[in-house]
Amino acid sequence: MPTVAPPSVPDAPPSPDRPKATVTDPALVKRAVQAAALGNAMEWFDFGVYSYIAVTLGKVFFPSGNSTAQLLSTFGAFAAAFLVRPLGGMVFGPLGDRVGRQKVLAVTMIMMAIGTFSIGLIPSYAAIGVGAPILLLVARLVQGFSTGGEYAGASTFIAEYAPDKRRGFLGSWLEFGTLAGYIGGAGLVTLMTALLSSHDLVSWGWRIPFLIAGPMGVIGLYLRLRLEETPAFAAEVEKAEAARPKVPLREMITGQWKALLLCMGLVLVFNVTDYMLLSYMPSYLTSELKYDETHGLLVVLAVMALMMIVQPFAGTLTDRVGRRPVIAAGCAGFLFLPVPAILLIRQGSLLAVALGMGALGLLLVCFTAAMPSALPALFPTRVRYGSLSIGFNVSVSLFGGTTPLVVTALIGATGNMMMPACYMMAAAVIGGAAVWFMTESAGRPLPGSAPSLERGAKR
Repeated sequence: MPTVAPPSVPDAPPSPDRPKATVTDPALVKRAVQAAALGNAMEWFDFGVYSYIAVTLGKVFFPSGNSTAQLLSTFGAFAAAFLVRPLGGMVFGPLGDRVGRQKVLAVTMIMMAIGTFSIGLIPSYAAIGVGAPILLLVARLVQGFSTGGEYAGASTFIAEYAPDKRRGFLGSWLEFGTLAGYIGGAGLVTLMTALLSSHDLVSWGWRIPFLIAGPMGVIGLYLRLRLEETPAFAAEVEKAEAARPKVPLREMITGQWKALLLCMGLVLVFNVTDYMLLSYMPSYLTSELKYDETHGLLVVLAVMALMMIVQPFAGTLTDRVGRRPVIAAGCAGFLFLPVPAILLIRQGSLLAVALGMGALGLLLVCFTAAMPSALPALFPTRVRYGSLSIGFNVSVSLFGGTTPLVVTALIGATGNMMMPACYMMAAAVIGGAAVWFMTESAGRPLPGSAPSLERGAKR
């Protein structure tokens, strides 16, 4: 396993008006971003497949004559994984601040692969009865626990490697990887839905995406074991005279409470809209609007492909105009556009659904492009992984991961098909308040770190 050593060389000697800077090697930065993004893509392929095949899983593990009850049960298991994410964040985050980002990211990779692969091996409810949903829940909890250390670790890893002036662009590739993983999962489910009969899909076809997680996990583990530690973490170790920095969990929370609140507000709007569009909408189209399942998934695939194309350009925009204006534009869009977008989707034609989904997808890019660089900049280096893991996962658990379950329940209770729009608008208000109080971080060093320059660039 790689040793802790900064892949960088010092800039000119420090002086009162010229602090010591880190000069990054573009080749090492590129490799770090690729490995983190590819690993993230594999994690979110595993985690995302569950959403795309939720209707089928409801039939396999939760037999019921009521399709809404089946979907609620399936999304209940989906939401359960988010209940343990803060616990995973409290374990993996402080560990990442103590032993290193790279080691923890390797562990989360293999845990996710094991949890997902196990789902593909669980017998159906018809075979073993109530034991089937119990085993599904256990596997989902393993997934959720490992994911508790994934996003914060991967975004921290890229942010600490990236030069200050290109952190937005490089960070945007993390969510590019997430979208690639989602597309891989959705594409596979779409292909199976188109090629297999309903009987075959329920009988054995649903297992295929989960079983693929085994070899994917091995590849992801290999990629992450080849990474070196970030310059910022290596500098922290050096300052501690070769000892790992130790920070109490309480300090990561009480000592950073203002930043944690901002983090939770930003993550709330980011993840409510993200899970609404990428996880819930396929099931909304199928279960609530009776839209053809294959066509619904193809629309979501097309929206994610569009988002991937725009993602790096939006990341570059955050470096030029700042993170705050881009995130604020996304919040404003989700405050005013969800109602017309959902009305378009409810109209039912392929063009109307594509336009409504596409509009929401482009708004979501405001968050996917800016958050990977904005969130790590809220916290100093010595507690960055831990505090970000806690704030991110608490917010995702309470608001993001529960989105499919809550919106499905609200529609069932009220009969109001506009609940997805209302939910996104409420999230936009909270996100907008967080943007108002956050400090701009574009082009600036990360808190607690020296300025970071790309080799050949001017300060």
